[in-house]
Amino acid sequence: MKHSFLLTALALLPTLTWAQQKPATKQAPATTTAFDARKRPKNLSDEQLLDLVQRQTFRYFWDFGHPVSGMARERSNRSFDYGDEVVTTGGTGFGIMAIIVAAERKWIPREEAAARIYKIVRFLEKSDSFHGVFPHWLNGASGKTIRFSQKDDGGDLVETSFLFEGLICARQYFTGESKTEKDLRNHILWLWEGVEWNWHQQGGQNVLYWHWSPNNGWSMNHQIHGWNECLITYVLAASSPKYAIDKKVYDQGWATGNYFKNGKEFYKTTLPLGFDYGGPLFFSHYTFLGLDPRGLKDQYADYWQQNQAHTRINYAYCVDNPKKYKGYGPNNWGLTASDSYRGYAAHSPTEDLGVISPTAALSAMPYAPQESMAALKHFYNDLGDKIWSEYGFVDGFSEHHNWYAKSHLAIDQGPIVGMIENYRTGLLWKLFMSSPDVQRGLTKLGFESPQVKK
Repeated sequence: MKHSFLLTALALLPTLTWAQQKPATKQAPATTTAFDARKRPKNLSDEQLLDLVQRQTFRYFWDFGHPVSGMARERSNRSFDYGDEVVTTGGTGFGIMAIIVAAERKWIPREEAAARIYKIVRFLEKSDSFHGVFPHWLNGASGKTIRFSQKDDGGDLVETSFLFEGLICARQYFTGESKTEKDLRNHILWLWEGVEWNWHQQGGQNVLYWHWSPNNGWSMNHQIHGWNECLITYVLAASSPKYAIDKKVYDQGWATGNYFKNGKEFYKTTLPLGFDYGGPLFFSHYTFLGLDPRGLKDQYADYWQQNQAHTRINYAYCVDNPKKYKGYGPNNWGLTASDSYRGYAAHSPTEDLGVISPTAALSAMPYAPQESMAALKHFYNDLGDKIWSEYGFVDGFSEHHNWYAKSHLAIDQGPIVGMIENYRTGLLWKLFMSSPDVQRGLTKLGFESPQVKK
């Protein structure tokens, strides 16, 4: 079974073979010569390698951002017959966080970073939204909804939460007195205040619903229960200045269902929450690009322990390699949702197709730094010719099937930049947790954190 509605919906979309897919027409600045992975720098120190991987991956959002909207394109290759204009709401949130990292590390001027994010925000203000909630996909030129599936043509609360995770970080980072930074803060605030989180309680129920559409109403009927990638949705819904949910929505909505509490042991590691063996690793990435799991606790779990346990189990499974796939081992691990030789798949220990997704191990850097660094060195030094590209590592590969993706996905590239940065400096964690709204929401829901003022 798929591990979240997002993955289920993706599985229902028509998936083309890689031979059928056409590369997207790049409308962003083109390099003068073709990229050659074999010319990558050699003999780098750990810090130099982390710098290079973050910076190269960031280019997906900067060089390949949509020329009209500035938003992140869904993927680097054309798929699903949607053409080149598809931009992604959640992936843009992750891209905004990558731009902040780039500004802080002075890869780009701070003024240009602020201007790019301001361009995105002004585009969003004119784009389709539904009670302040944005759709999963937009046309990056027109701002019109591109439906994600037959009835998913309205507001997507989870994608919107990933977007605002990034925008809140931007509002906390760009605190300067220039006109651009002032305007950026104001316009982010107006967007943030306009999201009607409690509308997604569908008439006051104590649970949040993922989708609402003016054409199809609540017919998707998908309640957001834990444990998966959606904790951030409840945190932001509780943090809203104008349309906040109450704690009982969190307790009776999120913290319920067959896959919330676990408590069983896998590979000698106890897993507090979630699916057996943990599910795909993005559960421990998307929410925690901004939400700092260090010392974060509530009545249900210690979230640092949860994410470390999830990562250790995923790693141990790949080392154990019960299906005997070629290449798996201590320096070649990481199962999460990504492209595969069979199309998009939610890779995990219980759905193992022999595909390693580089974002899995790299975005786990805060939780398993030694294991993640070993994987990074193997990906770059040993497999680099096959998987290193102008936008960092490709989305997935299988040595067993001799398959190496040509694609990149925004939702996989973004966490690499952000989570490596959180491992190195904690930058995004500090920014997100410094928001007074976020602090109020976490307190309301009963969270404790060293970064939450009492």
